[in-house]
Amino acid sequence: MHELGITQSIVEIAERTAKEQQAMKILSVTIEVGSLAGVVPEALEFCFEACSKGTLLEGAQLLIERVPARGRCLDCGREFPLEELLACCPDCNSAAGEILAGEELRVKEMEID
Repeated sequence: MHELGITQSIVEIAERTAKEQQAMKILSVTIEVGSLAGVVPEALEFCFEACSKGTLLEGAQLLIERVPARGRCLDCGREFPLEELLACCPDCNSAAGEILAGEELRVKEMEID
């Protein structure tokens, strides 16, 4: 389960940033997880409590914002939701496209005290 390592990294990033701001406690951490990121948000939630024990994040809330995948057709320029990675354009049926959103995995914000 690579989500454990990802959660540990989230905790490290949040704690390092909070210490730079001279925070005494982190109340919440908001992360963005794209639908194409290859991460199971529920697994991050499961690992968060264990990874945050003994840190500034102990007792903090992990808030997960899910980012739906969107693509753009390189032939006709239409933007459309991606239900799967190799989706064709719903207008011109072209397979030439680029991913605009959905691969995100980042710490967006923190609430500190």
